[in-house]
Amino acid sequence: MIPTSLGALADITGGRLHAASPDEAGAIVVDGPVVTDSREAGPGSLYVARVGESADGHDFVPGAAAAGAVAALTTREVDGLPCLVVEDEQAAFVAIARHLVDSRPEMTVIGITGSSGKTSTKDLLGSVLETAGETVAPVGSYNSEVGVPLTVCRVTPTTAHLVVEMGARGIGHIDYLTRIAPPRIGIVLNVGHAHVGEFGSVEAIAEAKGELPAALPADGVAVLNADDPLVAAMAERTTARVVLVGESETADVRATDVTVDEMGAASFTVTAPFGTARVRLGLIGRHHVGNALAVIAAAEAAGMTLDQVVPALEAARPLSRWRMEVSRRDDGVVVVNDAYNANPDSMSAALRSLASMSTTGRRWAVLGAMLELGEASAELHAAVGREAAELGTDEILVVGEVAEPIAAGARDTAREDGPHVRVVPDADAAEAVLAAELAAPDVVLLKSSRDAGLRWLGDRIVQREARA
Repeated sequence: MIPTSLGALADITGGRLHAASPDEAGAIVVDGPVVTDSREAGPGSLYVARVGESADGHDFVPGAAAAGAVAALTTREVDGLPCLVVEDEQAAFVAIARHLVDSRPEMTVIGITGSSGKTSTKDLLGSVLETAGETVAPVGSYNSEVGVPLTVCRVTPTTAHLVVEMGARGIGHIDYLTRIAPPRIGIVLNVGHAHVGEFGSVEAIAEAKGELPAALPADGVAVLNADDPLVAAMAERTTARVVLVGESETADVRATDVTVDEMGAASFTVTAPFGTARVRLGLIGRHHVGNALAVIAAAEAAGMTLDQVVPALEAARPLSRWRMEVSRRDDGVVVVNDAYNANPDSMSAALRSLASMSTTGRRWAVLGAMLELGEASAELHAAVGREAAELGTDEILVVGEVAEPIAAGARDTAREDGPHVRVVPDADAAEAVLAAELAAPDVVLLKSSRDAGLRWLGDRIVQREARA
C-alpha cells in the first residue's frame, strides 16, 4: 500500500480513532498489506474487520496485531490495536481504495469483465504489462465489492498499471466497482449463461456487463469482442474509442490462421493497425485466442508496442490455480484441472480443449454441477453432455445429483460409438473410479462449479500416482 498515516485514513473515511490520539495516529503508518483475513496480516498492515455470515472479524483483531498489523478498520471499539471506527465499513474501505487510485493519476487502470475468462485474461494482461512497468493485478478471482478494494490497496508509489477484474451478480454491480477504480481501458470478453439464474436472462447479463464500457472516459479505450454480438453492440454505450477484437472480419485486432498443438495450446497470426505478428500461446485451450487478442489491444492502448507484447504474451503461464491447470503424472496420465468454476460457455471451451489434446489413450471428462442457472439448469447441463459426446469423449463421469442431466444428454447422441457414461454421487466416489481405471496415456479433464469440489479431487488425482 502507498504509505498512509492512520490520521490521514481517519480524514479520508470520516472515522474516529480508538486507542490512539490524533498525534499518535499521525505517527502510525500503514505501509503493509491491507487484509480482511487476520492470518494474512503482516508488518504495517491495516486489518479490515468485516462481519460475515459465519464469523465476526472483530474477534480476530488480536491475531492481526500479533501478525504485525498496526491498525484495524472496525465498526466498534476493539482492544488490541489502534482502531479507525466507522459506521459503514464497506463505504470506508471503498473510500480508502478510491483515495489511493486518485493519488496516482499517472497510473493506467484497466477493467476486465465477461461471463467467462476474466481471471485467465487478467493473469495474461498482468504478465504482459509487468514487462513494461510495475503492475498490480488481482490475486485469484478478487472481482467483488471486497476483492476490488483489496486489489487497489496493493498499489505502491511506483505502480504504473492497475488491472481490475470486475464481476457482477446484478445490475449496477459493475458500475459500483468502476467508481472504486475508474478505468481508462475496459475489456468485455463475452456474455454467456453464468449467473443467468440470478439475472433472469442473457440480455440482462449484457446490460450489466455493458456498465464497464459505459463508465469509460471519452479519452479511454473500450476493447470489445467482435465475435459476440451482445458485446460488440456495447460500442453504442460508450464515448471511448472502441477497439473490436476477434476472428471476425469486423475485428480491428484480428486472429487468423489459428492452429492448436498436440497439448491444446493455440497459435495464431494477429493483424492490427499497429502491426502483424505470429503468436504462440503457452496456455492450454483454443479459447485463449480471444483472451490474448483482448490483452494485445489493451496493452497497446496502455502504450506497449506489438514487438513488446508478443514475447511477453508467449512467455505467460497460468497464475491462478484450477484454470486449465495441466499436470503430467510420472506414470504418463495427463490431468487437466479446470474446476475452479463452470458455466455452459466455459464447459464448452474446456471440452473442446480436451478434444484437441493428442493422445492414444482415453479422454475422460469428469463433470460436476454448474450452479446459478435457474430454470434452464437441466437443459443446459444436458447440452453439455451432448457436446461432450459429440466431441468424442471416451469416458464421461458425472458427479452429483444436480449434474445428472449431463449423463442423459451424453446418452442422447447420434454418435454410433457413444461414450461410456456413469453417474456417481460425490467426489469421493469419482476418485474411487479414477483410481481404479485411469492409466497412461489417458487424459482426464475435471470441470465443475466450485461448490462441487472437483478442484480438490483433481489435486488428489495428480498426487495419487506419486503415493502409489
